[in-house]
Amino acid sequence: MDAWISLLRQGEVLAPHACRFICTKLVEVLLGESNIHVISAPVTVVGDLHGQFYDVLEMFRVGGEPPLVNYLFLGDYVDRGHFSLQTISMLACLKLRYPDRVTLIRGNHESRQTTLTYGFYAECMREYGNKEVWQWFTDMFDFLPLAALIPGPSGAIFATHGGLSPSMHTLDHIRVIDRFGEIPTEGPMCDLMWGDPEKDQEGFKVSPRGAGYTFGRDVVDKFMELNHLTYFVRAHQLCQEGYQVLWDKFATVWSAPNYCYRMGNKASVCEISESHDKFFNVFDPAPKKDRKVPPKEKKVFPTFFTTSSLSSSSAQSPKSPLQTLSRQGLLTD
Repeated sequence: MDAWISLLRQGEVLAPHACRFICTKLVEVLLGESNIHVISAPVTVVGDLHGQFYDVLEMFRVGGEPPLVNYLFLGDYVDRGHFSLQTISMLACLKLRYPDRVTLIRGNHESRQTTLTYGFYAECMREYGNKEVWQWFTDMFDFLPLAALIPGPSGAIFATHGGLSPSMHTLDHIRVIDRFGEIPTEGPMCDLMWGDPEKDQEGFKVSPRGAGYTFGRDVVDKFMELNHLTYFVRAHQLCQEGYQVLWDKFATVWSAPNYCYRMGNKASVCEISESHDKFFNVFDPAPKKDRKVPPKEKKVFPTFFTTSSLSSSSAQSPKSPLQTLSRQGLLTD
């Protein structure tokens, strides 16, 4: 594993057999984690990365390396950036190498249907000439937890990729979701991946993204009160300054600087202390001298902030060894 991590740090991709081994072993680890994975503070929370591999290395330089730092990654590891394979391979290797110091949860881009459109599938095809590696990684995505909980002295911090759902009021509602499959186009699992806050809104409204809901402060207040939470941290939305805090208790963390290599935004990670103090560590893109030149045929894929690529029906994938493993006794989360 250390040799593979070293190879990835040089910007190389792993051989197909290594990718299959990593995905298969990671599934075995993820099977032991519940829908809401409990993490001890101190912990550093990371938002969207989107295949910007050299900015991930810059993030580790700024925020510290695992296992010296306990990391919680909030999803959207692939698509849009030039180096999704290196990014997800590195995180998977780090999770296997330090399973108690690295936590990976699912974002809306950890999906077959979304990765078909926004770059990860094309990158796998270009590197390997077939879709096997893409299938192994997307099968592994089906096992990622949906959220995390960070207990503290006066309450817990809740973390997920996107937002809340009108059909989900307590943490127990999340714990009983059958997460082992493609992200559906509606329902609470979809809403966790796709939801967004609206500062001046009340209640829920259908999201302009085409999936999930927007929600207001009253929704957040009710959810946090019912579940004895003190803070809510998520990703999913670009923040020009790297992060945004709403209502003194709801934070969005964005960890892809200069998103899509053209947005000019800063990035951040949220460092949560043992006493639940929070520090947003802001950083810039990696210097050009530290970046590998992407393949010429690679294109920057279009951004979308208020529209979704989801269609009205979920993508279905063929059975695989990972999926066969997933159906054995997994419905008692």
